[in-house]
Amino acid sequence: MGLIPRRAPRPQLPGEVVAALDLPRGDRVLSFATDDNRGGHLVASTWALSYVSTAGDLELRRPWHLVDAGSWQPETATLTVTWVDGRRPGQWTFRDQQTLLPETLRERVQASVVLSTRLVLGEGRTGRVAIRQDLATRALVPQTVLARRVRADDPDVREQVEAALAELRDQVGLPPA
Repeated sequence: MGLIPRRAPRPQLPGEVVAALDLPRGDRVLSFATDDNRGGHLVASTWALSYVSTAGDLELRRPWHLVDAGSWQPETATLTVTWVDGRRPGQWTFRDQQTLLPETLRERVQASVVLSTRLVLGEGRTGRVAIRQDLATRALVPQTVLARRVRADDPDVREQVEAALAELRDQVGLPPA
């Protein structure tokens, strides 16, 4: 009879970080890592991405439907996260750590996307409209993300965005805006 190999123990999130997160009922930690540059903890939970500083302060808590995308650079072990509202991207580095944070981020962002369509707005300008779901409340949220040089107040852009959003809203059963 052979021995069953033991798994290496999973790292535990420090108690002060768990306390700072103050996760609501139903939300739970899925993965986390310690930022090499600032020492705080980036935490992916069921409903949000959070950052707790070394002082134990909750500095960031963004629901998944407000996360636009993440990109992982394995050469530098750096995770860059962009936000739907265009805020400055967040960037964290996790060298020499076993973490599923990049994969968890991708899965959670994808889980929040109900429908999405890409917009070609001419002259190399693009955008995207989507119906995303707030994973905590299950509410459906229409979103528009435009590329840098695309002006939301341009009448042609506004017309295309409104038409695309109307189509997506109709497909998921949301009333017209």
